[in-house]
Amino acid sequence: MTEIISIAPGRTCLFGDHQDYLGLPIIACAINRHITLKAIKNNSDTFTIDLPDINQKRTIAVFDEHLILEKEDFIIAALRVLKRNNCVPTCGYDIVITGTIPINAGTSSSSALTISWIQFLLKAYGPKELLTPEIISKLAHEAEVLEFNAPGGKMDHYSIGLGNIIYLETGNHFSYQVLQKPLSGLIMAESGVPKETLGLLKRLKENSWKAIDVVAKNVKNFELEKAKLKDLEMYLSFLSDDLKPYFEAAIGNFDVTKKALLEFKKEELNLVEIGNLMNQHHHYLKNLLKITVPKIDAMIDAALEAGAYGAKIVGSGGGGSIAALAPKNKEQKIIDAILKAGAKDAYAVSVDKGARIL
Repeated sequence: MTEIISIAPGRTCLFGDHQDYLGLPIIACAINRHITLKAIKNNSDTFTIDLPDINQKRTIAVFDEHLILEKEDFIIAALRVLKRNNCVPTCGYDIVITGTIPINAGTSSSSALTISWIQFLLKAYGPKELLTPEIISKLAHEAEVLEFNAPGGKMDHYSIGLGNIIYLETGNHFSYQVLQKPLSGLIMAESGVPKETLGLLKRLKENSWKAIDVVAKNVKNFELEKAKLKDLEMYLSFLSDDLKPYFEAAIGNFDVTKKALLEFKKEELNLVEIGNLMNQHHHYLKNLLKITVPKIDAMIDAALEAGAYGAKIVGSGGGGSIAALAPKNKEQKIIDAILKAGAKDAYAVSVDKGARIL
């Protein structure tokens, strides 16, 4: 093809932040902010890539047999993964990549870029049987996480690749459900504080697994996926004080996500109850995992005081963004309150249908 346009949306996690690396389920949705990749065949043996939003340009040799992987270079990582899957570039393209997803704000701009790039490569060079939402999501996870031996999970890639609202079982029995529900009143707001991803994820993942391992050694046939919130005190009795918050957050967030799934499966969404569950989820993220910062706290408080049903931090934490759920006709009032509390930006979003080729 002489011209290809590949689009991938951002995402927000509704329930299950810091759960997928534990093999626990999440509920997330694609949002209508996008990375757009436009490629035109250039009859050369190079990819020329222009990223005007971040004032960067790069050139990659199409036939380079030694693709050296550097930190967070998801373009090269994806090329390596796709070559192993028989997607082999045969000609060059001039490529421009632009976006409306905020960078380093917890709404997965990097995963959207990776998916738009993989989608383009498969469309341009095949194999065409790999050009499906599920396979693209899988390849993106390999490129962005496994290729770097990084601590992340699968939420970003599958929520962007599949689109809509999804329930994702991330453990050994991996599966997903696409929840075809309209979700009105969703607001995203950027703190302007760059999120901390790898270091924070590493610490939280390691401590969570330490706590889980201690409990498993003391409770016969313990399985995290079957743990009940009513047994929390018994589980905590085996843990040192420094590990208790990580275990309680894992069990609490898991319980909230299961309750949220029941709500999303109902005939009509009860936005008040979904908002209440968002607030419970945020409690664990803020008070036990301690991933918020003062500006995020102020934004959450402002949203709730202005009438939001619920609000929570999104993503790895240490900065980034929040999601809020607004009653009908109160979106602007809540957006204004969040901005007054110091947010860099705030805006209403809708659920997106997922990555696609135009």
